[in-house]
Amino acid sequence: MPRNATSQTPATETSSTLRRSRNRLLAGVFTLALAGGAVGALVLPEAITPALAQITTSQPTGTFSFADIVEKVSPAVVSVKVKKDEPEQMASNDDEAGPQNVPPQIERFMRRFGFGPGGPGAPGGERGPRGGHGRVVGQGSGFFISADGYVVTNNHVVDNASEVDITTTDGKTYTAKVVGTDPRTDVALLKVDGKADFPWVKLASSAPRVGDWVVAVGNPFGLGGTVTAGIVSARGRDIGSGPYDDFLQIDAPINRGNSGGPTFGLNGEVIGVNTAIVSPSGGNVGIAFAIPSETVSQVVDALKSGGSVARGYVGVQIQPVSDEVAEALGINDARGALVAQVQPGTPGDKAGLKAGDVVTAIDGDAVKDAREMSRKIAQKKPGTTVQLSVLRDGKPTTVAVTLEQLPTDVASNEGGERGGAEQKADRDVPRLGLSLAPAKGVAGAGNEGVVVTQVDPDGPAADRGLKEGDVILDVAGKPVSTPADVRAGLAEARKENRKAVLMRVKSDQGTRFVAISLGKSNG
Repeated sequence: MPRNATSQTPATETSSTLRRSRNRLLAGVFTLALAGGAVGALVLPEAITPALAQITTSQPTGTFSFADIVEKVSPAVVSVKVKKDEPEQMASNDDEAGPQNVPPQIERFMRRFGFGPGGPGAPGGERGPRGGHGRVVGQGSGFFISADGYVVTNNHVVDNASEVDITTTDGKTYTAKVVGTDPRTDVALLKVDGKADFPWVKLASSAPRVGDWVVAVGNPFGLGGTVTAGIVSARGRDIGSGPYDDFLQIDAPINRGNSGGPTFGLNGEVIGVNTAIVSPSGGNVGIAFAIPSETVSQVVDALKSGGSVARGYVGVQIQPVSDEVAEALGINDARGALVAQVQPGTPGDKAGLKAGDVVTAIDGDAVKDAREMSRKIAQKKPGTTVQLSVLRDGKPTTVAVTLEQLPTDVASNEGGERGGAEQKADRDVPRLGLSLAPAKGVAGAGNEGVVVTQVDPDGPAADRGLKEGDVILDVAGKPVSTPADVRAGLAEARKENRKAVLMRVKSDQGTRFVAISLGKSNG
């Protein structure tokens, strides 16, 4: 029988039906948008599966609000206003001055928002006449942690302040004194005397989870009592501001003036103190960092008792254990902190720690990386003896170290400037892409090791960050003093069928270990 011209195959009929369903759906959505109707009024076409229809239509009828939390905690949050005398050049525009305590490589992105004149409402927007010394006014945030008037804020908010005033949510202003500050964690403790009935909030004793709701309250741009909400975006962030970085990352809108203000969990406890933002323009882009409450609590206790924080000190330069370093050391897991150098006369030196040791635990508590070791040691009090679990030459051992007080200014670099014309290497190591010379023959290089005088930018050594002027101190755990020693160390590593060799290298930035792959072209 001839097929009717208007007849369709089953597949064509299905396709036609889907197109009609889709068109009805689009028409319904378009009409709904014009009318401003409710989503619940949309009739779902038959083409949508029942499961999808159920997900779309079964939304909760109640409305979630942060109002109860905000009403509970807001009275404890204060605006912090500081005055200080400083040279005019220090009171430069925020867009031109780099943020405090942040390495140059991230200055373009990090914007501290305590001091520094800027646009309208920016902290430090008021200042004295141009030239000489100006009267600088800065604004930040803070919060009461006790009824008798202790207030937490950021160190960079009150740093070098000659006068500090706080204003509560009911408009009352009080003079506060600075009890103590801790620049390394950017925490400061203030005290308001004369009253014992201030509303206060509690520092949380447990860390939030990534994804938890948070509420930030503060004084952005001088607008006191501002509330924003978001979630915890990440934990354990290292933003390069110091050796003890362990920030919470949140996406609640934070701006200049929020510095020192609290971020709350849904139970009304403070989970962090807002301290920094990532912002190319200086405004909120949804990435902010808060000091965890655990850190704040430890620092506050120390400031209350003595006005400063006493931290434990080992006296070693450490670095992470990368996969390449682990391979070169012959260990299975790329975990722990690798000791790159032991400072003479320090607790680590007295206890017998050696360059090349890998610290895997402190008092039985596992150490994930170098940053975690720094934090754990810093939390110990001077005079405490800690048991360091160490891998030395691939074998586990234990080293007992009695900690001392962390010096105010710890030297991190060894060696001085190199002067004079560098001598050309008498021997090359072409398979690493290096030209080397004994350090004794290069002015200013010292008496130990072999100086890198030239680096092939396409060689494996350049890939690992070696540069001219670096001094190779040892190869595969053995000291070197000539290029021949370096070659011998590489040859020995190849005989042992190692895939990489570990070299200890001294540079202007300190001493570190560098793992270089030993492929067929390397020797």
